[in-house]
Amino acid sequence: MANYALILAGGSGTRFWPLSRNAKPKQLLDLFGNGTMLRQAVGRLEGLVPAEHIFILTNALQEEEVRRQVPELPHDNIVAEPARRDTAPAVSLGIALIAAKDPQANMIVIPSDSLILDDKAFRALAEDALSLSSRQAALMTIGIRPTWACPSYGYIERGAELEDSALSHHCYEVLRFREKPDAATAEQYLASGNFSWNAGMFIWNVAHVRSQLAKHAPELADFIQRLTESGDIASFIAEEFAKLTPISIDFALMEKADRVLNFEATFDWDDVGSWISVGKYLQKDAASNATNTALCTQDASGNIVFSAQGKQVALVGVEDLIVVDTGDALLVAHRDQADKIKNIVSQLPDSLV
Repeated sequence: MANYALILAGGSGTRFWPLSRNAKPKQLLDLFGNGTMLRQAVGRLEGLVPAEHIFILTNALQEEEVRRQVPELPHDNIVAEPARRDTAPAVSLGIALIAAKDPQANMIVIPSDSLILDDKAFRALAEDALSLSSRQAALMTIGIRPTWACPSYGYIERGAELEDSALSHHCYEVLRFREKPDAATAEQYLASGNFSWNAGMFIWNVAHVRSQLAKHAPELADFIQRLTESGDIASFIAEEFAKLTPISIDFALMEKADRVLNFEATFDWDDVGSWISVGKYLQKDAASNATNTALCTQDASGNIVFSAQGKQVALVGVEDLIVVDTGDALLVAHRDQADKIKNIVSQLPDSLV
């Protein structure tokens, strides 16, 4: 069975303003000097999925930049969703596009905005999971071993380990999906040792996931069936996609599926959810100032400085600030207020969002 991949690349750009904008959000930025996160996601699939089998879902505002960054993909493999409908309709659209090519394919779904540095380890695990998807009637996830009691992630509760001599990675039966917990519950999950973070990465056989959608999410199964039978896929998407009910893939399918398996990631992972996350990967000085540009400090510590144009920056007598300069805009925020950056975007002129 052939391997295919779906990359979800339609997120907004509010958390990383002013560097990110609606037309160029996090996944289309080079935050760490080693290529954009979208380019890294595509490169991560090299040797696992051929370029002609990689599909990318984005939106109309970002489509041009996605095509510019990934010119090696066939034109029809990059699709702009005509409306925002959450992850279940998006993933179903990807399933339909792949099913139209190969109804027996094995398929991996990954987000475009996760940072994974060990591509070799990712490919090894993904290869194991794709192989298993042709042997087991199950939907599969890749979970991240929690490093702290994070209340901002969904969790996956694991049961018994799967016994399969052909596997080279640990894989577990999934007992249930848990939504984002409060801090105390997250501590309990961490202490139990049998929970993983839900990283939004899925593997399955196309025929099997369609059968599960038919049982648990018939609206999406019907959409997939009609798209595969359509003589004009582009027109069908334009007319029918926006009619789908907005719902996450976890709610629509994964929490209801007959059987779900969870591979524990053997690679590093970071969802890079804010400028605080970016700061972890920038060069640091003795006072824990993180920067991507020339930085001169006096009595300054714990700051994050990012200059899109490589400007010389000087900090005096300040600590725990986020300073981001893009030439046309300047952000100065306290580290403790990083989550509120997205809120100020609505107050800015249209030319800066």
